[in-house]
Amino acid sequence: MKELKPMLFTSMKNYSKEKLIKDIIAGIIVAIIALPLSIALALASGVGPQEGIYTAIVAGFIISLLGGSNVQIAGPTAAFATIVAGIVAKNGMEGLALATIMAGIILILMGVFKLGSLIKFIPYTITTGFTAGIAVTILIGQFKDFFGVTYKAGEKPVETMEKLEVFFENISTVNIQALIIGIISLAILIIWPRISKKIPGSLIAVVIGVLIVQLLGMDVPTIGKLYTVESKLPSFTLPKIDIHMVKTLLPDAFTIAILAAIESLLSCVVADGMTNSKHRSNAELVAQGLGNMGSAFFGGIPATGAIARTAANIKNGGSTPVSGMVHAAVLLLVLVLLMPYAAMIPMPTIAAILFMVAYNMCQWRQFVRLIKTAPKSDISVLVITFVLTVVFDLVIAIEIGFVLACLLFMKRMSDETGVQGWKYPEKDTDDSEKLKILPENIRVYEITGPLFFGAADRLADISVEEHISCIIVRMRSVPAIDATAMNTLEELYERCRENGITLIFSHVNEQPLRVMDKAGFIDKVGRQNFCDHIDNAIVVANQIVAE
Repeated sequence: MKELKPMLFTSMKNYSKEKLIKDIIAGIIVAIIALPLSIALALASGVGPQEGIYTAIVAGFIISLLGGSNVQIAGPTAAFATIVAGIVAKNGMEGLALATIMAGIILILMGVFKLGSLIKFIPYTITTGFTAGIAVTILIGQFKDFFGVTYKAGEKPVETMEKLEVFFENISTVNIQALIIGIISLAILIIWPRISKKIPGSLIAVVIGVLIVQLLGMDVPTIGKLYTVESKLPSFTLPKIDIHMVKTLLPDAFTIAILAAIESLLSCVVADGMTNSKHRSNAELVAQGLGNMGSAFFGGIPATGAIARTAANIKNGGSTPVSGMVHAAVLLLVLVLLMPYAAMIPMPTIAAILFMVAYNMCQWRQFVRLIKTAPKSDISVLVITFVLTVVFDLVIAIEIGFVLACLLFMKRMSDETGVQGWKYPEKDTDDSEKLKILPENIRVYEITGPLFFGAADRLADISVEEHISCIIVRMRSVPAIDATAMNTLEELYERCRENGITLIFSHVNEQPLRVMDKAGFIDKVGRQNFCDHIDNAIVVANQIVAE
């Protein structure tokens, strides 16, 4: 049960006043960073600004309280923006709440059944492809607000390509004042980190954007003009559970769960490298599940560990989960006391913040490097996942990308599997000299690579001819076999038996031997015909021929 034990309980054993002060300071700073991001990401997800704050408060507190990392900061992230926007557009907030609760249950089950380590089986090309794709979708989704474009009544595009098409159809309605605010905000976000890293550039951009619009009386869309901004506390809501809706939202729930698991555990790994510590992946998954369920019950959106906020927490002295809990508490105070002022934030400033979020998450350098250096099969998975994310949606991209990656992997593994008869080279450094002198009626076939369903047909290369008395199958280079390969070996045995040929196996490794024994194949062939070395196998074959 240690793997599921929250890191908070461990960190409290040696907690001190000095650590508390550092955690409080770090928590306050991270809350200042998280405030504009939570609002911006909520708006990008198609919900109101307070839903982003609810998520950072509820999910952020629960995940810090019960998580498997000392320094993880959780909240809304860009990875969910497109999928959340799609769910809200099709099924409303109630549908989103149900999908998030289902995703939470999946995450909890993943943690309970200790599947934290399985995340490493998600190919890097897929994560890079859909991350870059999400960045592009966020970028395109903010064109309207950055340029101040006005859409016609009833035009509410959901898909990325639809948004791009509608944007260009209405580009003649560009609001120059909004564009000026967007450019100023973007310039601040780019330049400010070179001036100071202690105060987040997003906060400076928000303050300056508000001041310019309000003092000059500019005609620029603000959050308050488009959304209802309230400072009330989130209330508990239980979504209606409908079987048809559950079936409809199940693929989205799995996508949310996979994204949350990948993002949170990746953030934990980054944090481990920065703090020289080790997180508990399964405890983190359980906490992510509970955090997402809590967020859904209190009107929030999906959440996960945020790498940038986690790094900021570490750099500002946070060393225990207390800093994450303080970050949530500070955001709660902001919600109650300062939320009405969020109505004055210009939408072009929010768009500029999301432009920077998209740039920081796009990993374009890694994308280009993979294009230049990766095998062609990996490049195809990368590009297809990226294109599907942008053109269709994340669910389709992950499903097709993962299936394609698995198929290409199986093809690659099957190409490594081979069955070859001995050619008896003049010099054999591996075995003794007598291996070259074999009677005509003894044949040796060497199998290399894993024998699985994608390569089992290679056993058909073993020739069963009338003049042959013994066939030795050498399996020293076969690490594993599956049920399909086992069935093919059974068929080979039957062919040999019908032709009066004795089948002998040499150097069968542990896993294949275990599978053969369980299938009763060893007793069928005869235990005496399983030899630990090729020399012994040839001795047995010669004895059979002599008899």
